[in-house]
Amino acid sequence: MSVQLGINPLTWTNDDLASLGAETSIEQCLSEGKQAGFAGFELGHKFPRQADHLVSLLNQYDLKPVSGWYSTQLLERSVEEEIAAAQGHLALLRDSGCKVMVTCEVTGCVHGNQKLPVSHRPQLSQQQWSQLSEKLTEFASYTQSQGVQVAYHHHMGTVVQSADEVDRLMSATGPEVGLLLDTGHLTYDGSDPLAVAQRWIERINHVHCKDIRANVLKDALNRDLSFLDSVLNGVFTVPGDGCVDYPAIFDVLKQANYRGWLVVEAEQDPAIANPLTYATLGFSNLQRMASEAGLI
Repeated sequence: MSVQLGINPLTWTNDDLASLGAETSIEQCLSEGKQAGFAGFELGHKFPRQADHLVSLLNQYDLKPVSGWYSTQLLERSVEEEIAAAQGHLALLRDSGCKVMVTCEVTGCVHGNQKLPVSHRPQLSQQQWSQLSEKLTEFASYTQSQGVQVAYHHHMGTVVQSADEVDRLMSATGPEVGLLLDTGHLTYDGSDPLAVAQRWIERINHVHCKDIRANVLKDALNRDLSFLDSVLNGVFTVPGDGCVDYPAIFDVLKQANYRGWLVVEAEQDPAIANPLTYATLGFSNLQRMASEAGLI
């Protein structure tokens, strides 16, 4: 089975900044995503929370459920408390056929606060690193026993953002913890997504294809903007429309026989970046580059 191409509803309607695409229906997201060519969707706040309703809705558009974001707070909760908190989301993913759960530790995170620059994100002590790594491995072991593997999402404004922090987390956690490779977030941080892919290819179980407009990123860094202000300014775009070297990254995935999803996740202001236009461009570019790499 070759890789499949999916998309996140952030192209149409934003989870972190609800005013973006607030008026856009889930039906429009799915209809236009299918029209653009995608095979599946990650979940967002407008999707049904019951597996049978979710699958029924997606089936109407001949689409598959891909995964969905889960926010852990393992630095504040016990593993038992986290497992209890995750039950509804985990069941939704498992029962709808998803194999991975996009997971991110959000204790102290700033990416959802438009007033705080990304530079104000939390930094962990050595003790907190040990705590997070041990708890995350235990949590991931549980989700894996339920048929869904954690795909840890390094993310701007959170405790795991840089390539060095990815290295530290992957080195300290067990193989139960998979890695979501997000090309856009690593590039935003100043890290090299290709180098991360090469180091941790055996742990990568999910890929977000988010490109970066280099000039907008430079301005965001110079002005020390918040994550959401950077999004509004257009720092992200679809693959092939920015500065990320996808052919090199896809070569690494091909050599490792990667068989997961490639997901376009490129949040922009839909009033400026027409969702169907960018979804179509993203699919076309992603399909071409993945095909050239032999992934599809």
